[in-house]
Amino acid sequence: MPKYDAPVNDYKFLMHDVFDIQQFSNLDAFKEATPDLIDAILEEAAKLTENVFQPINQSGGEEGCVLENGVVTTPKGFKEAYEQFREGGWQSLTGDPEYGGQGLPMTVGIALNEMMVSSNWGLAMYPGLTKGASETIHTWGTDEQKQKYLPKMISGEWSGTMNLTEPHCGTDLGLLRTKAEPNSDGSYSITGTKIFISAGDHDLTENIIHLVLARIAGAPEGTDGISLFIVPKININDDGTLANRNGVSCGSLEEKMGIHSNATCLLNYDGARGYLLGPENKGMRAMFTMMNEARIGVAVQGLAIAEVAHQNAADYARERIQGRSLTGAKYPDKPADPIIVHPDVRRMLMTNKAFIGGARAMILWAALQIDISIGEPDEKKRENANDMLALLTPVLKSYMTDQGVEAASRAMQCLGGHGYITEWGMEQFLRDARIAPIYEGTNGIQAMDLIGRKLPRRNGEVIRKFFSLIQSFIDDNKDNEGMNRYTSQLEKALQRQQAATMWLMQNAVKNPDHAGATAHYYLNLMALVSMGFAWGIIVSKAQEMIANGNGDKTFLEDKIKTANFFFSHILPETTSLRYKVEAGADDVMAMDAESF
Repeated sequence: MPKYDAPVNDYKFLMHDVFDIQQFSNLDAFKEATPDLIDAILEEAAKLTENVFQPINQSGGEEGCVLENGVVTTPKGFKEAYEQFREGGWQSLTGDPEYGGQGLPMTVGIALNEMMVSSNWGLAMYPGLTKGASETIHTWGTDEQKQKYLPKMISGEWSGTMNLTEPHCGTDLGLLRTKAEPNSDGSYSITGTKIFISAGDHDLTENIIHLVLARIAGAPEGTDGISLFIVPKININDDGTLANRNGVSCGSLEEKMGIHSNATCLLNYDGARGYLLGPENKGMRAMFTMMNEARIGVAVQGLAIAEVAHQNAADYARERIQGRSLTGAKYPDKPADPIIVHPDVRRMLMTNKAFIGGARAMILWAALQIDISIGEPDEKKRENANDMLALLTPVLKSYMTDQGVEAASRAMQCLGGHGYITEWGMEQFLRDARIAPIYEGTNGIQAMDLIGRKLPRRNGEVIRKFFSLIQSFIDDNKDNEGMNRYTSQLEKALQRQQAATMWLMQNAVKNPDHAGATAHYYLNLMALVSMGFAWGIIVSKAQEMIANGNGDKTFLEDKIKTANFFFSHILPETTSLRYKVEAGADDVMAMDAESF
């Protein structure tokens, strides 16, 4: 049976030492977030996820959700685990205090999110979707709507969903057919069908607040005519008590590859009573509030599954004996050496470890940008944080989830045949991981978003800010003898991305297929440069702490060794990615469709 140990020490190191989040104590969200409080939260989150969530992950995946007589039931133990989560106040951790939240920074919430997904992806999705829905209402709702929905969503008594996709349209939401007919009381009657709705129905909360995209009668065609509506599963009386069942029902549960413990529903809306959220015909703009939050959350899922898969692969590699080391027996008293002595096993484990360490730093840095963009009083700093977050969101979502799948696959490979057997849990990790590159905007769409919208933003000002940020780090550290190895390689990688950017600027306008054919490569190139920047910051701090005699020396030296592997074995991939970008679209598009 698989196990899980939450990466508490890694988060403490990143929060307190690498990013020194106490420097942000001028922001409201950080005023109460003292080091002692953060450490206590991390340790309690570890207990919850290790002892409550993780033990029912494998059984929950095997049992799955059940739809009987219109009622969806989650797997055994999920309702009790969710209740512990709710009673512990975890749903309210980063919520607005005005509506019952604790007001703590997203930087802390991201750590909880990773632990929850690592320990039980399917269960973690229920409160994760509620968080996104409540933030959307918080941003776009009227005061009355906020007072009506947010307290019970932030407390976890009610959950939330996002309803975009329909049977005939996926990414192209301009084709949606769900209709909204205005009623005399200001509400709307919502009619249509939505598919692939995660957590669309379940027995964990007493009500579910659906956010639904629909078109008001007479609205323009395409995305310009889409509005967003709040549609509760159970109607709510004026005094806040629950009334009768609304006209929304679960028609079926999707049979799917993974995340079986999360109810992925087909939802039928039959004249359901809904309430306009945000301006009429501006639903896509409002929904992007939820989608951008969700995309960072999905990036965390890629990191989280890599972490738990790696832990179990490393444990297996230390224990499984097979063959002898190429340089002579390391355990001559045993019939064979543990497989962790073999370089190829080490290569897979080190690749995972380098990804996980860099990804966690990148995700935490992104969470800091969220906190700064919300709470920083300086308008220029808020704008800069928003710019970096907008630029990096598609990079994080795409690269982290692709690598989450690869990391789970490498971890399975370390176990050989046992990895393919259900008992060891690896096959569940790999099956669960595969959805992340698909939902919340496929990774191909993320790459096109980066190339088509983010690079040209404000005539390239934002990408130049990104280049300047990394170049400043290089310039500040290149004369440090201990850092020269890292800064020189990072500078070369940055120059490759700059050259690829220039090629796209010169060629993609002439032939848009050049952008489409190379966007995936460009995004991965940018991701590796970003991760090199993250590892550079980590190494700089680790070297400083060792020199000053601070921290756990073995822990810090392991960070440096992992960074060395990243810079020598992974960052050089930026060379081939640059060449792939500059190869353009000609060979990609040359073949007739029938020839495939």
